[in-house]
Amino acid sequence: MRINPLSSKSTSTKFSQKARSSVRSSSRRRISRAFLAGLIAATGVISTGGCRQLDKLPDGPHDKTASYHDNYGMRIEYPQVAECATSPKLAAQGATEPLALEDPSKIPAYELSLEQAIQLSIQQSPVLRSIGGAIVTAPQSVSTVYDPGTVAASVNQGTEAALSAFDAQYTQQLFWNNVDQPTNRQSFTIPGTGGGPPLVFAGFSQSQNATFTNELAKQTATGARFALRHAIQYGRTQDPSAAQLLFPSVYSGFLEAEWRQPLLQGSGTTFNRIAGPSTVPGVYNGVLIARINEDVSLADFEASVIQLAADVEQAYWDLAAAYRILDANIKGREAAQQTFQFQQVRLEVGSGRSDEEAQARSQFYQFQAQVESSLGGTTGLYALEQRLRYLIGMTASDGRLIRPSTDPTDARVVFDWESALGQALDRRVEVRRQRFNVKRLELECVAAKLNLRPRLDFLAQYRWRGLGDDLIGTGDKNFDNLYQSITDGNYQEGQAGIELSFPVGLRLASLAVREARLGLQRERAILDETELRISHDLSDAARQISLTYQLLETNYNRYQADLRQVDVLRRRYRDGNDNINFLLQAQRQVVSSESEFYRSLFAYNLAIRDIHRQKGSLLAYNQVQLSEGPWAAGAAADAYTTGRFLEPRRDPSAVSVPTPLTSGPFDPAAVQSTNAVINGSSTGELLLSESTETSLQVANEPEPETPQSNDAPVVVEPFLKKTSIDMDEAFKVSP
Repeated sequence: MRINPLSSKSTSTKFSQKARSSVRSSSRRRISRAFLAGLIAATGVISTGGCRQLDKLPDGPHDKTASYHDNYGMRIEYPQVAECATSPKLAAQGATEPLALEDPSKIPAYELSLEQAIQLSIQQSPVLRSIGGAIVTAPQSVSTVYDPGTVAASVNQGTEAALSAFDAQYTQQLFWNNVDQPTNRQSFTIPGTGGGPPLVFAGFSQSQNATFTNELAKQTATGARFALRHAIQYGRTQDPSAAQLLFPSVYSGFLEAEWRQPLLQGSGTTFNRIAGPSTVPGVYNGVLIARINEDVSLADFEASVIQLAADVEQAYWDLAAAYRILDANIKGREAAQQTFQFQQVRLEVGSGRSDEEAQARSQFYQFQAQVESSLGGTTGLYALEQRLRYLIGMTASDGRLIRPSTDPTDARVVFDWESALGQALDRRVEVRRQRFNVKRLELECVAAKLNLRPRLDFLAQYRWRGLGDDLIGTGDKNFDNLYQSITDGNYQEGQAGIELSFPVGLRLASLAVREARLGLQRERAILDETELRISHDLSDAARQISLTYQLLETNYNRYQADLRQVDVLRRRYRDGNDNINFLLQAQRQVVSSESEFYRSLFAYNLAIRDIHRQKGSLLAYNQVQLSEGPWAAGAAADAYTTGRFLEPRRDPSAVSVPTPLTSGPFDPAAVQSTNAVINGSSTGELLLSESTETSLQVANEPEPETPQSNDAPVVVEPFLKKTSIDMDEAFKVSP
């Protein structure tokens, strides 16, 4: 067989090129695998070495440059604000050195009644103070007189903010536009010279345009939206192909009226008063919700005022008790001192015993320590006096010593349980606040159910169009100016129809309904539990008022018995018929019983305060009334002007109106009881008077002649008549 050498060579050449290509491809794959393995190994080294490997990297130029942030960004600075010379600031700056163990009889007294203390606490500062308040550590939790106004002026919670969604909205736009661009169209051709190619010129488009649009739109409480639009377009073109145009520059435009009325979702005043114009399920920011927000803020403010009145009375009676306890300890110290001195004389003349003298000396120093603790201790006279000073807005110390001048109540006060319980469940601010929360969720349930519908809107538009060479003119030719063309009404358009849109399944709206229902059940459960808790608290307060009065009688009888015991043992000891231990023990007992008597006396007054607080009449009991602050300038005149155009309905039943949000005004400081029955006959007025004024202020308004129908009858039984004790002598404080 004969082989062609040329053919064999050609075959061999093709094979060698293919083999080399395969070798190069395998080599590239090996290099890629090696590079990938090295990259993985380097990553492992960095990850295992961590920051130690990165620390070995040299710093770049930017790492050696100081930053402005290092010295100024996190520097602690002192703010500069505008400050006014208010009463609290002056009181803070005018404090003198505090009292510790000074003799109270040598300090000028400042006689202060309970009514004056409450009045000062309300008038001195817009901040509502409280015992143990966190004004320094948590100022955001402190209540002030500005809180209700802040909610009313809030852009998210206030009524005015909710009403602003229905304000008329005006929008306007004005734009200029210049167009200068070539077009893919041959304009003209110039023959070439010297045998060259011809010169071809492309077409162009040049124009000046302007657009002016404005709109006035109004959202109504029924969900409808009305809009009035006006649009003007100006155009001037220099395109050679526009030779067919009527005017080289022209004004065109239209005047349009639109009415969009929801038929299902978003329709009706009920939905829009609750949810507002919002189309998002679960978002409720209507006027009624904003009104409830303001009412809740007023309830919170009222609760803070009640807490302030309770704290002031607590501090006032605690200070009065501190005076009595100090006086009891002073009398005990004086008695111990007399016994100690008498024992010293007996020891000097040789008729006494050294152990008895040591016992008398020890008891004297024991009472001396009690007197010092009663003066400067954490619950001593000066500490409690300073606490009352803070609540009424006075300086911490000013060289005077507050002395309570209001006598404590010692008459037996009996409240009718059924009436007091009814008042507590009706008048307590916590109940009213929670009922507002329930009302909010009830409204949200209504809105959520109304929102569980497709969006079906009726839309109607009507338009007047025009065209003109000028914008405004007086010519008589056709299309002389735009506004003449529009007002002639020759070109009118209109359309009407409906729009339907809804998410398939209405899942989000269904969730909003479920959320509102669960929230309503929760708030109702909380309301029921609140009423249950209030009934228990009122029961505790009623029990305490009976207990404290009984303890008052018992401790007074104990005090009188201990006084007689001391007199007897003192005579027996001085006659040498008894041991000194019995006398010293009797002296300690009389101080203890006197202190307990005064503690029970003021605990009884605080129990009276507590039952008024539990049944919602503490403000009236302390003669405090809440009132609205002054209106803005001109508001009264505007209200008077508006009222001249309003007329009362002659037949309200013939007018369909939405369900009212509340049942009417409520006065938390209304007088609940004015008469007293002493031993079955009305021989005097109730010692616990309840008359009224505030904004926060204390007023001296006359009491209404007719009490409320749910007033609690109060029976006052005098403690003096039952015990036949000279209380003036018992309350007398030694100088």
